Amino acid sequence: MEAGPRPWARRFPMKVTDTYDVAVIGGGIVGLATAMALEEKGRRVAVLEKEAALAAHQTGRNSGVIHSGLYYKPGSLKARLCAAGREAMYEFCARHGIPCERCGKLVVAVEPGDLPRLDELQRRGTANGLTGLRRLTPAEIREVEPHATGLEALWVPQTGIVDFREVCRAMAENVRQRGGTVFLSTPFLGVHREAGGLVVHSPDRKLFVRGLVNCAGLHSDRVARRCGVEPDVRIVPFRGEYYTVRPERRHLVRNLIYPVPDPRFPFLGVHFTRRIGGEVEAGPNAVLAFRREGYRRTDISAADLWEMASFGGFWRMAARHWRMGLDEFLRSWSRRRFADALRRLVPDLRDDDLAPGGSGVRAQAVAADGSLVDDFRIAQGERMIHVLNAPSPAATASIAIGHSIAAHAVAQFFS
Repeated sequence: MEAGPRPWARRFPMKVTDTYDVAVIGGGIVGLATAMALEEKGRRVAVLEKEAALAAHQTGRNSGVIHSGLYYKPGSLKARLCAAGREAMYEFCARHGIPCERCGKLVVAVEPGDLPRLDELQRRGTANGLTGLRRLTPAEIREVEPHATGLEALWVPQTGIVDFREVCRAMAENVRQRGGTVFLSTPFLGVHREAGGLVVHSPDRKLFVRGLVNCAGLHSDRVARRCGVEPDVRIVPFRGEYYTVRPERRHLVRNLIYPVPDPRFPFLGVHFTRRIGGEVEAGPNAVLAFRREGYRRTDISAADLWEMASFGGFWRMAARHWRMGLDEFLRSWSRRRFADALRRLVPDLRDDDLAPGGSGVRAQAVAADGSLVDDFRIAQGERMIHVLNAPSPAATASIAIGHSIAAHAVAQFFS
């Protein structure tokens, strides 16, 4: 539902400093891919990023995996975008000299209840166009990953690894070369309408644009509300914590080893990932964060907590998933619990093989009924497109997502 325009002009009386066709809010990979696609369509774009660097949040803090499209319901938007985006990402990296590797991964069934789920993953992967999928016996598992164990596994050759921060740098340079501008340290404050377009406000500039695309990730719902659009979901932050495998024990993992995920949750479970630089990460978990940018356990925002507590969907979600939430919370504070989960995949792992690593925060959209939104969610307003949920595989699929959003934006803003 769209509210009326707000009196930004009275609060920020500075003159318009420049004119663009489209403003993109957010300098993560989805925002930059959208800006790049709009520039390819001949539109001059301004990207507004509140941080001093690109890819400062979700994009720059994920595990760097180029996903295959194995998990997604055939025919779904996620499945289609992942398949197209995966190949576009490999091609983009090759064209721009960005190191990446199509290394493949194992999805391992460690208990009998996992086997029907592994069957379903194989069915979905085949339906989504993946080739070369192979079911492996315990002996074949050890041929691929000598220290892994399981009842059966699925080998997925299309999965790869890359540093998405490097991808973002190349995307931003592409935008600049085509005549766009990437403004860093430029938070979005609001917007008001003028004849033929919008005036976008930040602390030190006002831009006149024909349309606005909100790709603000962790703050996408707040940006929508500042634009006068009341979203039907609320962002609830979940912190994903990583350990790194100590260098002398990296031989335990050759590439990527995943468990069979629980279909009740949009999280894949703790797993092993080799990074493009050779490091091996273990994780992430998925623990409720007490701040939208809460990368440490002690990070707390009273405002963010109040916003969660005042949202009925949060309490309905908590009532439905409190056991999982408690398990994740306890694992967050216990390296032994974390290692126990990983030992289901690699029994030779010791507690002291793990050193504290980084963390990220997932912008999980939650609906009013408490359900965890597991697909892309986009809302539209007059001359506006708001990307309210862009879950994994958003980084993998970003180029395809950007082309899709750009096509909608051109049709809406310039028809």
